[in-house]
Order: sequence, then C-alpha cells, then structure tokens
Amino acid sequence: MANDAAVAAPNVYTVLFEDEHVRLVEARVKPGDTTPLHSHPDGLVYVVSGGKVTFGSADGGRVDVELKTGTSRWREAEEHMTASRDSTDIVVLIFESK
Repeated sequence: MANDAAVAAPNVYTVLFEDEHVRLVEARVKPGDTTPLHSHPDGLVYVVSGGKVTFGSADGGRVDVELKTGTSRWREAEEHMTASRDSTDIVVLIFESK
C-alpha cells in the first residue's frame, strides 16, 4: 500500500490520538485541496462537516462522492487520492484499526 495518510498529506490529515489498538485521524479538506495516493487501514469514518470530493485509485479510476454531514460507515483498508470539489471545508474523523 501507499504512504500513510498523515505522512503523505500532513496539510489534510492530523493524528489526534493513537495507541496500540486504534488511531484517530482528522481529515480537514479545504476547497481546492488534493492529496497524493495514500493508504488507510480498516476503520470507521464519521463525517463532521460534509461536502463533495473525488476519490481516485492507483489504476486511474475516479469516483465522485458526496459525504453527508452526520453519517458514518465502515471502510475496508484502501488506497486512494482525494480532491475537494466543494467551496467549504470538509471535516471527517477516521477511526483506524491497528
């Protein structure tokens, strides 16, 4: 897998908490922000402040997604890039399993 998100894009990803079981990462995507290809382990995602983003894969695939405020979902380990398509900050909390 690609780089750890907090290493690949420290302008977007901030580690808020980490121990031997879990890591809590805040993703704050500002209008116009993009991130390089990076990875996330299995984890729970909670959208604090939603918006529109494009996720891209290593093979060049792209998918446009609207992240809705207040929603959460389980996400299997993945590798992706991110590009904001919104005019406001998007804030997501990512609870990553170790």
